[in-house]
Amino acid sequence: MIGVFDSGIGGLTVLKDLSAQLPGYDMLYLGDTARAPYGSKSADTVSRFTLENVELLLRQDVRLVVLACHTAAGVAMKRLQSTFTVPIFDTVAPAVDSAVAHSRSLRIGVMADRTTVDCGVFPTMILEARPEAKVFLAACPLLVPLTEEGWVKNPLTRMIVKKYLHPLKVRRIDTLILGNPHYTLLSSVIQTKIGRRVRIVDSAACVSTRLRRYLTAHPDLDRTLTKSGRIRLVFTDLTPQIEKAVEHILAPSLPLESSADIRQLPPT
Repeated sequence: MIGVFDSGIGGLTVLKDLSAQLPGYDMLYLGDTARAPYGSKSADTVSRFTLENVELLLRQDVRLVVLACHTAAGVAMKRLQSTFTVPIFDTVAPAVDSAVAHSRSLRIGVMADRTTVDCGVFPTMILEARPEAKVFLAACPLLVPLTEEGWVKNPLTRMIVKKYLHPLKVRRIDTLILGNPHYTLLSSVIQTKIGRRVRIVDSAACVSTRLRRYLTAHPDLDRTLTKSGRIRLVFTDLTPQIEKAVEHILAPSLPLESSADIRQLPPT
């Protein structure tokens, strides 16, 4: 089984792309909605929460993990790789690889939550690949709650997106990384506001492509993954708002489970 982890519901955009590129594979999605958002928490707290969640996934016969949370990937990836032996894929590295491969001017923008911006994972990885690149960051803390409220097409959301993107637009970037899985839901608005000449890098599609190629190159691992087409959605807290948001992202929606059904996470 493939495990997909996110701090909330935004990673469902990654799950949706994974299920499209890997049809028939069994997948277990875990959203830590009881403690979301991670983007406003300290790096130590995010790292601790992430390890707890990955451990929970591995107790469910998960053979590899996709870390759909950019914040978790930015602060906890090295610790995860040193703690667990299963393959762990993050959404940051594939997005960076795509951005540096296709950027013409190497003027690359990244929009993300505050913790992801502050940890510096995107500029570090981009500059390691191409030291001559110029990286410009924009913290966009309001976009996650707006998307979870379903305000994707709301004029207020469009106005806020425009304001967040203005500092990147004046820097004349030619490539923009969506540094949060929620932003996939706003990709058309973001493209309109940043301009058609700027290439949008969607990490959901990037990590799905990388995982598909990895499994093709590692048939022994691929054979261990169950393929009955079952997708489970597990959350550490369930509310009507979460149910509505899941239905908005996944159509048709799937039954939702509480993490108490498999084993409750430790309290905050």
